[in-house]
Amino acid sequence: MNGDDSVDRKLENETMAAFVQTVLQQIQQRFQTMSDSIITKIDEMGCRIDELEQTVNDLKAEMDADKAPSPSVPSLQKDDSKSPKEP
Repeated sequence: MNGDDSVDRKLENETMAAFVQTVLQQIQQRFQTMSDSIITKIDEMGCRIDELEQTVNDLKAEMDADKAPSPSVPSLQKDDSKSPKEP
């Protein structure tokens, strides 16, 4: 084995190490980008769920308001014929 082979292998190893490091950095950046995107989408979905919940509560309140007797409609009078009458 001569000195040139040793230098060539060392250069190949350094080149391979630099390549692997670059690839790993790219993978890490892509992973971070995807992670940020997922977190953003989860936050957006949480906001949409909150808005949906508020809308449902508003609709329930409207339905309850529609069921309540309005003041202009006279309330039904009780049939007192079955209850004992006062003397």
